[in-house]
Amino acid sequence: MHILGLTGGMGMGKSTVAAMLQKAGLPVFDSDATVRQLQADHGPALPAIAHIMPDAVQNGHLDRAVLRRGVSERPEMLKQLERVMHPMVWEARNRFLAAHRLRGTRWVVLDVPLLFETGGQKMCDHVLVVSAPARIQAQRVARRRGLPMAEARKLIARQMPDAKKRRLADTVIETGVALPETRRQVRCLLKALKQ
Repeated sequence: MHILGLTGGMGMGKSTVAAMLQKAGLPVFDSDATVRQLQADHGPALPAIAHIMPDAVQNGHLDRAVLRRGVSERPEMLKQLERVMHPMVWEARNRFLAAHRLRGTRWVVLDVPLLFETGGQKMCDHVLVVSAPARIQAQRVARRRGLPMAEARKLIARQMPDAKKRRLADTVIETGVALPETRRQVRCLLKALKQ
């Protein structure tokens, strides 16, 4: 079984490309969706999060606004939260990989925003970075989160720079173009992976 690592900064169009890969028949492990499941009401991550930031969890519900505010006021809390969340996500990822190895799946996709930051690229046979021009990225983040452009740019600045991710990639897919062009790039990648 081969592993395609899929990553890119926020607002780069990673979910769009993941959906294209899934539609083409590649099973996708979505780490963001896994985090949402772990942090859902009465989810398995909530007791540990409540231990780190008691105000963020009330009656089995995570208040994401309180969590975000706490992390922005005390950045060291992000590391504590990552120490809770990363092993839980990795466990889910390992179950996904084991299931597809048993099935004899040829290629699977690990959709992980922090692929490089967590060293996840080491387990991948091919790494795909989804990228778009900085202006388009900031517009997407601002629109999606209902933020002014300046705030969107601040959020983006906290992530690994796009230029560095592009350098580390085996393939870069551009999403700052018309959707049919992104689809064409995905088809080219799939063709190359089958060879």
